[in-house]
Amino acid sequence: MLPTMMHRRFTTMAMLVAATCLPAVTPLRAQVAASATASAAPTAEQQQLLALSRDKWRWMSEKKVDTLAALFHREAMFVHMGGSWGREQELEIIRSGGIHYKHAEIFEASAHVIDSTAIVYNRIRLDAVVGGTEVSNPFVATEVYVRQGGRWKLASLAFTRLLQ
Repeated sequence: MLPTMMHRRFTTMAMLVAATCLPAVTPLRAQVAASATASAAPTAEQQQLLALSRDKWRWMSEKKVDTLAALFHREAMFVHMGGSWGREQELEIIRSGGIHYKHAEIFEASAHVIDSTAIVYNRIRLDAVVGGTEVSNPFVATEVYVRQGGRWKLASLAFTRLLQ
């Protein structure tokens, strides 16, 4: 199947999943809030992941493409409101200013480690410029990291828009 057809199929599937899961957004927000407040203090590894996530948001706002390229796994996928794509496309979008991640205000964050995989949830307000238009949206950003060669690599970043 041609890459553009695969992209359209994946985007269509992602939109279908988003439409089906939209009622679940509020419970997800509650779950992220509950896990952030109900759990004990983060472990050293969780703190490292939370710091890495904060750094990633800063690097994205500063358009540090080389630093992000080292962080993003070669097979990484990015799911946005307007579509989904891989590592090279995300890096080019950041480099070119197609999306300028101006600032992510993090309200809540939690990190969960399962073997060599980590999941970081951030409830954020993302201020960005998309295609020349300034936007601000509330999201739960789900980041999946895999441990590779003793380092964490971002394998997936998905934005779930919150209804607020």
